Amino acid sequence: MQSTRQGLWLTFFALVVSVTHAQDASPTADVIQPYRDAAIQRWETEIQRIEQLDQEQPDPADGVLLIGSSSIRLWKNVAADLAPYRTIQRGYGGAKYSDLAVFAERLIHPHSYRAIVMFVGNDVTGSKDDRTPDEVEKLVRYIIHVSRQHQPNAPILVVEVTPTPKRFDAWPAIRQLNARLREIALTEANTYFVATAEHYLDRDDQPRANLFGNDRLHQNESGYAVWADVIRRRLDEVFRLLAHDDSSVPAGAESRR
Repeated sequence: MQSTRQGLWLTFFALVVSVTHAQDASPTADVIQPYRDAAIQRWETEIQRIEQLDQEQPDPADGVLLIGSSSIRLWKNVAADLAPYRTIQRGYGGAKYSDLAVFAERLIHPHSYRAIVMFVGNDVTGSKDDRTPDEVEKLVRYIIHVSRQHQPNAPILVVEVTPTPKRFDAWPAIRQLNARLREIALTEANTYFVATAEHYLDRDDQPRANLFGNDRLHQNESGYAVWADVIRRRLDEVFRLLAHDDSSVPAGAESRR
């Protein structure tokens, strides 16, 4: 009897610890406070432009929302490249994950989307202002939390930071960040990592210069074609996985999930 009571107490204690940990891990707006003023000062005009775009362009049915930095914004042929997926393109400038997090609600909540594809490539560039993986992790989890508040069941795809000729000196640090992004995808429900780096490196593990423009940073049409193929295939995999999971649920059980 005594061992039974001890077992029950241990189970109860483990449950309390688990719940407490989950509550502690839940992102809050405090995460973005240190970055808010600088982000607003730099990006408010651009965010207002995007909000005007939201008013002028109705979302396509079952659209895929693309958010992030300039690689998203400069993707001129995104609609054709990702077809048959319909797209909602909302990238801006040289945003970091802190900028994306500060404006997450304004960028995400106006939309109805089938999935989110998120790419930011400016947190590690080899400068003294680089963010640590720990800092980025908190911001990424906050953005995921903002999406979950709005559309709990929409999958989120986090795209790996691309190796570029211009920033290849920082590639070891960028790889550490990519490893953390992969870890986030493994530990956040319905979140998926999109591995891209291997497609941008040659046999000598050097960036494929033919996939980038004159600035050696942003992709050219050939680079975007590679990106689109990888992202589209990952979207296919995710939606097949989700469809399989739904089909395996017995009739009437969906309401209990």
